[in-house]
Amino acid sequence: MTIVPIVFCFDDNLELPAGVCISSLLIHALPETFYDIFILHSGNCRFITGRLNELPLHYGNCRITYRKVGKEFEHAFEIRGITVAAYYRLLIPELITEYDKVLYSDVDVIFRNDLATFYKSTDLTDYYVGGVSTPYSDITDYVENVIKTKITQYIASGNLIINSKKIREDHLLVHFKRVALCKWKYQDMDTINIVCAGKIKLLPPWFCMTCTTFEILNDANQKYYPEDVADYARKYGIIHYNGSKPWKQYCLNFDIWWEYYRESIFFDPKFYYDFYSAKMNEYDLLPLWKRVKILLRYFKTGGVVKK
Repeated sequence: MTIVPIVFCFDDNLELPAGVCISSLLIHALPETFYDIFILHSGNCRFITGRLNELPLHYGNCRITYRKVGKEFEHAFEIRGITVAAYYRLLIPELITEYDKVLYSDVDVIFRNDLATFYKSTDLTDYYVGGVSTPYSDITDYVENVIKTKITQYIASGNLIINSKKIREDHLLVHFKRVALCKWKYQDMDTINIVCAGKIKLLPPWFCMTCTTFEILNDANQKYYPEDVADYARKYGIIHYNGSKPWKQYCLNFDIWWEYYRESIFFDPKFYYDFYSAKMNEYDLLPLWKRVKILLRYFKTGGVVKK
């Protein structure tokens, strides 16, 4: 059996997407994979007594441990509706000492493969963290002029593999906490890229498929990734809804999220009906030209709607 430690950080308002996210992880677990799941949360959270605790009973190949975070980032800078829970990933080496190497994931994510082989085979000996960068992005100017790094070296923080042992040995936590005090536009993501610069392992695109990644991989003329790498990422990559959220509105790959929601123990027929009923009403109110445009875009992207 392979034990794969994985950490999530969220608060009460993300309990539902967290449940769907973790369900997708466990659905794809191979028989010999066991996920040791840690949830970092504030002392005010109430979900620790809720339905998340049913997941180990339903799937059996995991356990869930809750770790309360103190007041380290109580007054940290918040922007774009992202709460202080986003900073908790910076504390993983300090709060989860059972493992030298751990995975981290946001909860606005859908997993589509088993992670045991990736976890075992990823060597982080000379690195603090591993993540996925993009060859270009709409934040390129900010990254290169403010963070002072190339966009191809700047990793997304939604899915990470963390060398907790090296971070502890090199006393990096104090630097995380110091740098995080600044009002960075992308908060924890900027902090990780600044502090870990020079010791970041770049991972294949499937490990964190943001909207930008999908745009690149679906461009027939893209030259950044070999076709076999692109094809695997499109079929099995971890989908990160880093923009619009599928449980709130139509967005790229929204239909995939709802498929996993329907399969999960969190499925509520009324919530499902209310969402699609409201969206159909919105669609019917659109002018004909816009409805045709949406349909054309849907078929062009292979069955996903991008607003």
